[in-house]
Amino acid sequence: MFATTVTMEQFLQAMIDTFYMVGFSLLIGSIIGIPLGILLVVTRPGGIIENKFIFSVLNPIINMVRSLPFIILLVAIIPFTRLIVQTSIGTAAAIVPLIIYVAPFIARLVENSILEVDDGIIEAAESMGATPMQTIWYFLLPEALGSLILSLTTATISLLSATAMAGAVGGGGIGDLAISYGYERFDSFIMLVTVIVLIIFVQLMQSVGNWLARKVRREG
Repeated sequence: MFATTVTMEQFLQAMIDTFYMVGFSLLIGSIIGIPLGILLVVTRPGGIIENKFIFSVLNPIINMVRSLPFIILLVAIIPFTRLIVQTSIGTAAAIVPLIIYVAPFIARLVENSILEVDDGIIEAAESMGATPMQTIWYFLLPEALGSLILSLTTATISLLSATAMAGAVGGGGIGDLAISYGYERFDSFIMLVTVIVLIIFVQLMQSVGNWLARKVRREG
């Protein structure tokens, strides 16, 4: 049971690939998704800069992308991935669909977090003569910060799961290791190890996210 053909070097490289995919995709996905989430809140009916056109365009697009399971999205945009990174296989190729997957997911999470802010905060900002940008930057975002941290934690964990699925098409990382060796070569030991490692990663991410959110809320 404890015999495996996977070397320690291969395992460490798979972990590095996983961290690279999650980190880079989360960074770019957040840069895209956070502004989109804010835009959904402020342009929605009754928002501080209500704009029916922008909201009616963004809302269905985000719903459409989010409705696709990641494994289908991964395969469906292979031509686009090849256009961007000149390949459809490997870690770099997996990052493109990961970003497309996580950006609208983050947008929805950010939208929900900001919508949780009490309407009285907005009324207070308006009574002080704050501009829409000032209301967003100095009132909404600080008030929603704890919830936003938990939302990004959820997005990070979802990305980790998606990177494992990316292994099904040679995306690299721990998922690729589990499929190429654990499943296809019947290596029970490496399959068990990858499952344990993924569980530990998720527990650590959630614990760090919960701690940061509590810290922010106490200081707020």
